[in-house]
Amino acid sequence: MSVHAHPDDESNKGAATLAKYAAEGVDVLVVTCTGGERGDVLNPAMDRPGVRENLAAVRRAEMEAARRILGVRQRFLGFVDSGLPEDGEPLPDGCFARTPLEEATGRLVALIREFRPHVIVTYDETGGYPHPDHVRTHEVTAAAFDAAGDAGRHPEAGTPWRPAKLYYHGALSKAWFQTLHDAMTACGLDSAMRDVLAEFPDDAPAPEFSARVPCAEYFAVRDRALLAHATQIDPNAGFMLHDRDVERRVWPTEDYHLARSHVAVTLPEEDLFAGLRPGR
Repeated sequence: MSVHAHPDDESNKGAATLAKYAAEGVDVLVVTCTGGERGDVLNPAMDRPGVRENLAAVRRAEMEAARRILGVRQRFLGFVDSGLPEDGEPLPDGCFARTPLEEATGRLVALIREFRPHVIVTYDETGGYPHPDHVRTHEVTAAAFDAAGDAGRHPEAGTPWRPAKLYYHGALSKAWFQTLHDAMTACGLDSAMRDVLAEFPDDAPAPEFSARVPCAEYFAVRDRALLAHATQIDPNAGFMLHDRDVERRVWPTEDYHLARSHVAVTLPEEDLFAGLRPGR
């Protein structure tokens, strides 16, 4: 189970991992906490009449296309996008980030008990970046991971089920951008990473990954899923610009931090199901 804040997040964080496991026969469920209703149209080609006015429906259709490409199942948790307020601006009434934690947690607990995942993946306490929905997604998922196996918590939400492992994404770290930038520059290729690297503080800590999942053969699937979110992804900008052959050569993994485990593990891992597969 991979828990995300908005449609498109599943395709830019850990998508190749999802596609790899789905292709291997793992039952994979993406949980999307909100509909992305307060998002923007980030692809100029999609900024046309009928899109902004129907953004919620458009993004649901994009999510359906992306999940088919990845080969996974997907469920909306049913909360409303909080938007990204300016400093000092209050969060809108009724949005996900203002929903009481216990209420939101109960909804995810019910889905965990229904789906019965062995592994859950979400963001760390920073949310990956300071969007209120990303931070809330972390809070809700961490709380639901702990509550789902406790019969005394949310008894209305079904038969208890205790997931075995909780991971946080390590996607889009400064180390990833720096490695790709250096490799493309060494090859004489133009790097679009320079401006992004300038946004990181000089003292940004080096990431400590518990698991690095080899999945370079699924980067093309990841990219197709990303492009399915056409309102959010400009094919001529941002993440779509770096050389894929270079990426496969210098960073052929997607990376994770193991936050909790109810099974014995040996770190580092190359498989999020390490310790769970029969006979291994």
